[in-house]
Amino acid sequence: MKDKRILTGKQIAVKVGTLNIGGDNPSIMIAGPCAVESRQQVIDTALALKEVGVDVLRGGVFKPRTSPYTFQGMGLKGLEYLKEAGEKINTPIITELMDEKNLDAVVEYSDIIQIGSRNMYNYSLLKEVGGINKPILLKRGMSASIKEWVMAAEYIAAYGNNNIILCERGIRTFEVYTRNTLDLAAVPIMKSETGLPIIVDPSHGTGRKELIMPMAKGALACGADGLMVEVHIDPTEALSDGQQSLNPKEYKKMILELNRCSF
Repeated sequence: MKDKRILTGKQIAVKVGTLNIGGDNPSIMIAGPCAVESRQQVIDTALALKEVGVDVLRGGVFKPRTSPYTFQGMGLKGLEYLKEAGEKINTPIITELMDEKNLDAVVEYSDIIQIGSRNMYNYSLLKEVGGINKPILLKRGMSASIKEWVMAAEYIAAYGNNNIILCERGIRTFEVYTRNTLDLAAVPIMKSETGLPIIVDPSHGTGRKELIMPMAKGALACGADGLMVEVHIDPTEALSDGQQSLNPKEYKKMILELNRCSF
């Protein structure tokens, strides 16, 4: 890549509250439901996660869904519930920003702003978040090449914000057994190309809960700085992505097994 670039490959750590993500810091765990469905649901999930261990609470409030007839999220009310849940367990929160009209609200409430796969190519939105002083989690586009992903991060950095965390969440290929094809080779490649911290999302990366554990192990073995995992208090009742969500008991089992590994 010979383009003029800001992100040169020098290793960067991103500070979120008392957390330092990247560099030589321990791996972080981002967990929570795909979508905030009610105040009780997100608070119950947060409390269960806190018992096991979680660094950042995730939850979608604006949901970009393939079908217009599926649950689209609770919007600003869901954002308030997510913030309340994070405060109850004294944990930072992350949620996805879909468009510029909700930028101010998401900046006010969320500790990390997620740019989802569908918006990786939304360059006007990338410019906007480049102008704010908040960490940005940039997910890889579902069909994005490495260079396109790097350039999306460059958009944010070029407009003034170097507090970028990358997230590999799988790419679309010919394979249909899994929801996406999780590209773990992207972990060392993006670290070398950008120096940014990178986490891996094995929930979206596979779409199958039984594959979350082995892919989580693989991600950490490849040098990922953390994981993003979907956890729901009762996945059988989830309004979105229940098939790729762990329940709290399964989450605890995963954490215990990961803690026994040496990466």
